Amino acid sequence: MSNRLTQIATRTGDDGTTGLGDGTRVPKDHRRVAAMGDVDELNSSLGVLLAEPLPADVRELLVVIQHELFNLGGELSIPGYSLVKAEAVAALDAALARHNATLPRLAEFILPAGTRSAALAHVSRTIARRAERAVVALAAAEAVNEAPRQYLNRLSDLMFVLARVLNRANLDGLGGDDVYWKSERLARTQEP
Repeated sequence: MSNRLTQIATRTGDDGTTGLGDGTRVPKDHRRVAAMGDVDELNSSLGVLLAEPLPADVRELLVVIQHELFNLGGELSIPGYSLVKAEAVAALDAALARHNATLPRLAEFILPAGTRSAALAHVSRTIARRAERAVVALAAAEAVNEAPRQYLNRLSDLMFVLARVLNRANLDGLGGDDVYWKSERLARTQEP
């Protein structure tokens, strides 16, 4: 990956193919390209979240995650290459445990809502799940390292927890609690 982009509009993809990091060309609807695209979309969604007011520790964490997602995309772009390390997955596990420890236990499902930053975190969570599915689909057809799948799985969990943290951060004056699903089961258990 020593080449840097100096020309964006190369027109080499006009035939419906794109180049991978190792120089091979594949159709733009190839599973590898789909996985790379989903990871890129996830990274972009985190960029939108980073444009919001955030607690400093959450901001720092998301910036590190963006760099790791760039590594993950790079790994996917070169078949057989490894960039995502087990330490990156462990760092997500640690962040997940740290942030989850500050939250009350959930008694019911929550809706992907609340403050704007929490809602954006939920969008990133769902994109992470789609990216994970794309990596799993790619791994069913080609050899893929375990770390990218594990990283995306942990990241989607972390984004759920961070959405809950952001709902409580009250940085925009709207913080408070999660938005709970009003299920019929819950309504029956709360009747007098």
